[in-house]
Amino acid sequence: MAKKTQVADIDRGIFDKKNKFEYSKISDKGLNEKIVRELSKEKNEPDWMLEKRLEAMKLFYEIDNPSWGPDLSEINIDEITLYVKPTSGETNAWDNLPEDIKETFYDLGLPQAEIDALAGISAQYDSEVVYHNVKKYLVELGVTYINMDEAVHQYEDMLKQWFGKAVEADLHKYTALHYAVWSGGSFVYVPKGQYVDIPIQSYFRLNAPGAGQFEHTFIYVDEGAYVHYIEGCSAPKYNVVNIHAGAVELFVREGAKLRYSTIENWSRNMYNLNTKRGIVWSNAHLEWVSGSFGSKVSMLYPASVLIGENAKSDYTGISFANNGQILDTGTKVIHAAPNTYSTVNARSISKSGGEAIYRGLVHFKENSKGSKSNVNCESLMLDNKGSVSDTIPVMLIENDDVDLGHEAKIGRIDDTKIFYLMSRGLSEEDAKAMLVRGFAEPIAKELPMEYAVEMNNLISLELIGSIG
Repeated sequence: MAKKTQVADIDRGIFDKKNKFEYSKISDKGLNEKIVRELSKEKNEPDWMLEKRLEAMKLFYEIDNPSWGPDLSEINIDEITLYVKPTSGETNAWDNLPEDIKETFYDLGLPQAEIDALAGISAQYDSEVVYHNVKKYLVELGVTYINMDEAVHQYEDMLKQWFGKAVEADLHKYTALHYAVWSGGSFVYVPKGQYVDIPIQSYFRLNAPGAGQFEHTFIYVDEGAYVHYIEGCSAPKYNVVNIHAGAVELFVREGAKLRYSTIENWSRNMYNLNTKRGIVWSNAHLEWVSGSFGSKVSMLYPASVLIGENAKSDYTGISFANNGQILDTGTKVIHAAPNTYSTVNARSISKSGGEAIYRGLVHFKENSKGSKSNVNCESLMLDNKGSVSDTIPVMLIENDDVDLGHEAKIGRIDDTKIFYLMSRGLSEEDAKAMLVRGFAEPIAKELPMEYAVEMNNLISLELIGSIG
């Protein structure tokens, strides 16, 4: 029998704000055909989507938990609520939201970010999008940015062709779960040649205890186009298991570019089993910028599949594992065409017994002649209290005409530098914080200012220490 989750967590301020658990519709706990059919009916989906859901449900029960990585045996699907519909429907005015939901998003800074920095924004609360708005700028460019439930009807032909092609339902147990019960998420289509120079953002907030969130993000950047998409995630802490198993499917067509930035900040009772994959055509470029904080367990490996000549992928990521956390993160790159290029710059921090693990794959297929990849992993341990930092890189090379470089560094925070900074008047805590922020700087500088500030604030929270 799975043990009860006991949460030892830092004080995360607004991120741990709980609203009263209210809903307009909720599924029974567990996963069965009745629940899947009711969910599909609630969304008035076409038959082909229901069939995909039912096939995925069967796969979930056929596929075992992975035999590697963190222990997932505490997850008991029979005790998880897989669909929670909030009391609010979707609106394009913050003031139309219920007061507690509105206050949560105001405290998280979303309305101000929309004014200051975004061309469009979407906010999901539990299983459904409750706020969505795009500026005239996006409309004039012909960019489509809507929730996935609408897209199933408005872009049915496109989704019939591409839905589930980047992230397959049978990839692992929790992609199968995702496709059985997915709800909410964002659909983005950028037409050929359009350059969207103002970012768009989706934010996912899970308030319900003992529940799951399974949003689906689908972004199709057509030939020669560009967009920057930002994803934010958070949840308050409970002493029960919550699960996040979203899916992100990215399609970057010939000569296009997509930057995908994420700050994931789940609470310490969350199993974050998110799956992200992008397909990249010739002369196209996919950039991942990823910050992983919070959660009890994370297994997150954004993947790029380079299928066109001169396709390129860059990954820049950081994770911070504190007491009771296992953050097993990294990236995958599959070079499946000639003269493709990839870079990986991963940094991880561990403290107070936390485990920060880089797990990555670079695969040069037989047809990858002339391709190049460079992987750089750095890990920093802040104490000697059982903290763990590992790098587990896998290199599969099926073509001998490729160029691969790999460098990994694991070390403790430098006591000499701490002493020097303290001699200049800083406290030990401030000295450590300065060194950690310096370590994280290559990642922070890749984020828009508002999100770099958020990342530094999260690092400061983690440095304070554990409670309980």
